[in-house]
Amino acid sequence: MASGLFWMMRHLERCENTARLVEAGYRMSLTRSRKQESEWVSVLSTVGSREAYLAKHGSVHFDTVIEFMMVDRDNPVSLLSLLMAARENARMTRTSLTKDVWEGMNEAWLSLHEKLKTQDYKEDLPGLIADICRNTAHIRGAINGTMLRTDIYRFLQLGLLIERADNTARILDTKYYVLLPSSASVGSSLDNVQWEMILRSASAASSFSWLYGGEVGSARIVDFLIQDLRLPRSIAYCYGEITNVLSELEKEYGACPPAHDLAAAHAALITQTPSQMIIETGLHEFLVDFIARNSQLSAAIERDYRFYA
Repeated sequence: MASGLFWMMRHLERCENTARLVEAGYRMSLTRSRKQESEWVSVLSTVGSREAYLAKHGSVHFDTVIEFMMVDRDNPVSLLSLLMAARENARMTRTSLTKDVWEGMNEAWLSLHEKLKTQDYKEDLPGLIADICRNTAHIRGAINGTMLRTDIYRFLQLGLLIERADNTARILDTKYYVLLPSSASVGSSLDNVQWEMILRSASAASSFSWLYGGEVGSARIVDFLIQDLRLPRSIAYCYGEITNVLSELEKEYGACPPAHDLAAAHAALITQTPSQMIIETGLHEFLVDFIARNSQLSAAIERDYRFYA
C-alpha cells in the first residue's frame, strides 16, 4: 500500500511539472528569434528523455516532440503515461483514499484521455495544459481537505515532496547546460529571458515577481529556487517538509530508520550552503549531487518502510 501511495503522488506531481515545462517550451518557441529546436531540446533534456526521443525520431520538430511528450505510451514520462500510472496506483490503493480523491484522479484521467484521442489538442496546447494543472491541483486539494493525517497521508506527501525537489533541481541544472547557446550569453538579455523560463517552468514566476519585481539575476533566482523557505517548490522547503513528515512517521511507528537521518543530513547541506558559494563552486555539480542524494533518499524510504516486502 505504501508504495502505491508514494508513487501515485510522484507520478501525479511529475505529470504537472512536465505539463508546465512543455508550456514554457511552447511559449519560448513562439517568442524567440532562435530556432525552436533549442527550446524543445531543453524540455527533453530536463525530463531525461532526449536520448529516447532522438533514438525514435532522429531530429527535433514541434509536432513530434509534442506527441512524444503528450501521448506517446512508449515514453514513460509523457503526460498520458504519467497520469495513467498515477491512476493505476490510485486504483491499487483505492480503499485507502477518500471518495473525493479517487473521483478527482479518475476524472482527471478520463478528461485527459478523451482530449488526447485526436490531434485537436495541438490547436490549444496552453488550454489543455491549464486543464491538467487544474485537475492535479484539485486532487491535491482533495487530499489536503479530506484525508486523515495518518501514515497514508504522510506517504502521499513524501512522494509529492521528493518528486517536486527533483523537478526543481533538474530544471535549474538544464539552464546552464542546454538553454544557453554559448558562455557569451551569460548575463545578457537572452540569459534573463531564459531565467524567466526557469521560473515559469517551476511555477515560481509570479512569486518571484511579487518579492523582487523585475530584477532578474542568476544568484537571486538560484537562492529563491534552492533555499527560500517561503516558496513551496524550493528545494529547501521540500526538504524541510520531508523531515517534518518523517518525524510524524517516527511518532506513529515508534521507530527512526536510517532514511530519517539521511533526510536530515540532506536538509542541512541545502540550508547551510550559501547560494553564492553554490554558484562559485559549481551549480551543476551541486545539483547533480543533490539529484543523486534525493534518489538515494527515495530508495531509503522505500527500503525502510518495506514498500516491496
